[in-house]
Amino acid sequence: MNKSDKKNRIEKNSWIRRILLFRFFKKSSFTGRTVRRVILYFIAVIFVFCVLLLNYSISSIDKKNVNVLVDIPTGSSFLKVTEILNQSGLIKNRVFFYSLAIGKRAVRSIRAGEYEFNTSLSPAAMIDKLLCGEIKIHKVVICEDLSMREIAALLDKEKLINKENFFELAGDEEFLESLGIEADSIEGYLFPDTHFLDRSMSTRQIMKIMVNQFWKKVTPEMIKRAREMKLDIHKLVTFASIIGKESGDDAEKPMISAVFHNRLKKKMRLQSDPTAIYDLDNFEGKILRSHLKRKSPYNTYVIRGLPPGPIANPGLASLKAALYPAPVKYLYFVSKKDGSHFFSASLIEHNQAINRYRYINSESIQQLAVPEHK
Repeated sequence: MNKSDKKNRIEKNSWIRRILLFRFFKKSSFTGRTVRRVILYFIAVIFVFCVLLLNYSISSIDKKNVNVLVDIPTGSSFLKVTEILNQSGLIKNRVFFYSLAIGKRAVRSIRAGEYEFNTSLSPAAMIDKLLCGEIKIHKVVICEDLSMREIAALLDKEKLINKENFFELAGDEEFLESLGIEADSIEGYLFPDTHFLDRSMSTRQIMKIMVNQFWKKVTPEMIKRAREMKLDIHKLVTFASIIGKESGDDAEKPMISAVFHNRLKKKMRLQSDPTAIYDLDNFEGKILRSHLKRKSPYNTYVIRGLPPGPIANPGLASLKAALYPAPVKYLYFVSKKDGSHFFSASLIEHNQAINRYRYINSESIQQLAVPEHK
């Protein structure tokens, strides 16, 4: 190859390299613009998504402004929780809800329980409630002098207990001992009060809460006073339960207490009407003379002294009345039909009061000539 051919070949190769290099840079420039466009597109999509997500997170679930109850079972997965919320109409967009939950690290932190959500809430606020465990609290008012069966029915109606489990625990020796109750039943120790409960609580926990309230109210001074009166705690509660069932008027209870204390000192039967029907299932209506003749360990028309246990769950006023009876010599009382009672120290005076305040008929629970009558 001569010098001229070699030179031409070198120049040709040089031109080829220039053309290839030009094409490479041209192609690279095109690819770069495409990549930039794709990146900008994704940035725009993400931006729009974030704006929409923000709007979703702070907007109301809907405009209906209604309360929705939701029960999240223990051990529920995030997907299960989402399905429950969705079926309740609380999730309008699953993609946004998932994204919001992930952003709040809620996937594994939602607490089980019963929740109440108002649809005016935002999804963000709803997730915050689930994270904080702001479960629905039930305000349950247990009135004084309800029996254990009545309390169980009330709690069961609110779906707060397992009724069968309640009655099993009510007589469970080990459970009662753990609560400091030296008796065969929890009757009398379920303190009447306003209790704040939730459905995540077990039946055992709820019963414990009510008994703990009893021990908070019964002070060491009250226990000391009971011992001075030769009453142990169980007898005190039994005595107080009878007082409570006889009168709902706190001002009268020391008088009622005095009557029963005076009768016990004279070895008279207490003859308290509520004791005669305590162990009757689902009793309703009027107490008849036939009820007072029933052979029952609780019927103080038949037995002497106190019944074997409480007939209700007394409040603090009844417990204090049992410990501090009024300084009177009354042995009898009769209802005046207005919620109050007339008290008498003699049977003659009592019979006159009966004649004054009650209609007498063959099925009346009171008789004019019944000795020892209250």
